[in-house]
Amino acid sequence: MTNRRDFLKKAGVVTAAAGASTLAAPAVHAQSAPIRWRLQTYAGPALAEFVVKGMVDDFNKAANGQMEIELFFADQLVPTGELFRAMQRGTIDMVQSDDDSIAAPVDISVFGGYFPFGTRYSLDVPVLFEQYGLKEIWEEAYGEVEGVKWLSAGSWDPCNFATKEPINSLEDLKGKRIFTFPTAGRFLTRFGIVPVTLPWEDVEVALQTGELDGIAWSGITEDYTVGWADVTNYFLTNNISGAWCGSFFANQEKYDELPDHLKTLLKLAMDSSHYFRQQWYWGGEAKLRVNGDKLKLTTIPEEEWATVEAEAIKFWDEIAATSERTARVVKIFREYNDVMAKAGKPYRYT
Repeated sequence: MTNRRDFLKKAGVVTAAAGASTLAAPAVHAQSAPIRWRLQTYAGPALAEFVVKGMVDDFNKAANGQMEIELFFADQLVPTGELFRAMQRGTIDMVQSDDDSIAAPVDISVFGGYFPFGTRYSLDVPVLFEQYGLKEIWEEAYGEVEGVKWLSAGSWDPCNFATKEPINSLEDLKGKRIFTFPTAGRFLTRFGIVPVTLPWEDVEVALQTGELDGIAWSGITEDYTVGWADVTNYFLTNNISGAWCGSFFANQEKYDELPDHLKTLLKLAMDSSHYFRQQWYWGGEAKLRVNGDKLKLTTIPEEEWATVEAEAIKFWDEIAATSERTARVVKIFREYNDVMAKAGKPYRYT
């Protein structure tokens, strides 16, 4: 019959050096320190509360002490335009932004942020990535860049103008100094707009001092959320894009070091963030147009705005000519929008 001492001896708990009547002390396994990441977002504190903080809080709670993400806001550690390089060096472990703003060294970076008239609604972005092949193209492009892992893309709000003076025609846009994204600004110069680049936190003051005449950086939800509705007077209902395309990125080495269950948890947290923004922006855009009391709505007539849409198609051709890969992306945009137009209402309204 096996007694307790025989069982412990077989299990290796009793050692020869311990003596016949002494049990070895139970093994103590020291818990390793949690993995710590630093994530910087494109957004300032007021906006980050809605577009990323919930995801970070949920991940940290679910990681149960094994990993913790520390959140930093726009330009807090490094300027937004330097985020990609900082992530490559490992100064920052994770980034939430669009490819365009962080100067990602890939040919497809022009499609991040607001690609003119590439999308009409927020659901277009996830469908393009998950059903029309953009996900695989993004993985391919970033697979050629050392040190950075592209993780996931999602949609934000449309790109409307909030201005100090009313915009009722294309003529009213000429000469206006507008804070916007790089590729969107490049397109808008065709209509006499002067794109201005500033640190995110300086935009409100620049609007107050007259350095800026307006912004083409968001929809009406962000205008109210971050305070821009307090320093502008008008909101143009025409937009040049139905949804901002942003992504999560990580330092490749840090990501590779994560155990599989934390990679899965990170993906679930990002998916949850994408889902939250879908309803937050969609509801906010409508509610604030109807009930907001700070911005007066203006509209450029459809027949005049159609010239902007026609110019966007020429812009697409120019982008497609820059590389074989950008040509593939533009082809997907064309095919997708053709399907949506043929499907008719509610997918597209003519």
